[in-house]
Amino acid sequence: MTPYARRGVHGQTVELLARRVLSGEIPEGATLDLVALQSELDVSLTALRESLKVLAAKGMVDARQKRGTFVRARADWNLLDADVLRWQFEGGRATEADEALLRNLGEVRAIIEPAAVRLAAQRRTDVDLAALESALEAMGEEDTDATHAVEADLAFHRALLAATHNELLERMEMVIESGLAHRDRIVHSSPHSDDPVPSHRAVLDAVRDQDPQAAEAAMRALLDQAVRDLDRLSASDDTKGPRGK
Repeated sequence: MTPYARRGVHGQTVELLARRVLSGEIPEGATLDLVALQSELDVSLTALRESLKVLAAKGMVDARQKRGTFVRARADWNLLDADVLRWQFEGGRATEADEALLRNLGEVRAIIEPAAVRLAAQRRTDVDLAALESALEAMGEEDTDATHAVEADLAFHRALLAATHNELLERMEMVIESGLAHRDRIVHSSPHSDDPVPSHRAVLDAVRDQDPQAAEAAMRALLDQAVRDLDRLSASDDTKGPRGK
């Protein structure tokens, strides 16, 4: 999915407004001054309204007669929308809400991926195995930087969902990838991060052997390690003082 920021002025306006809402700069319940925003952002009123329609479709804003356009309560936001997740995690300095959402996504992964990998072990094809092996090889390259490590990890988990040959599970990549990418950027940027290849290799080996139980166990071990990685990094951040220091 192409980030809105790459879609010209309209897309940049969508992303800017979304991040202001998600960061709390424009708080829940606030009424937007469209004239002021139009002047500040140097866009036409039509372009601004079109951008707000995108956020309205994602449950973030709404418009009412006499009240105008306002930010809806967070409970109304479509937090499973891939754009909303990405905006949440790429908005700058981490907040407690970001960390809570990341933990929630970890719990969602723990529900979905162990069950998905069981299906992958039963249904995988040679094409699926090749995709998994390619992603794992990229993950293990010695000169891989954090960005390429993230891309390789995403490719591996995307290939696992594809190997289920369940169209709805494949769509879950949009939910899983945003949280996984953010977690990976944190973990792979740490100088003390563990080698991710062995845990992923164990999953691939079980899928190749068509052993659903072993595949599920390997995936649970991988996800448990992901939780420990975040706990370790959070503990490290806590020793550095107040958030953002």
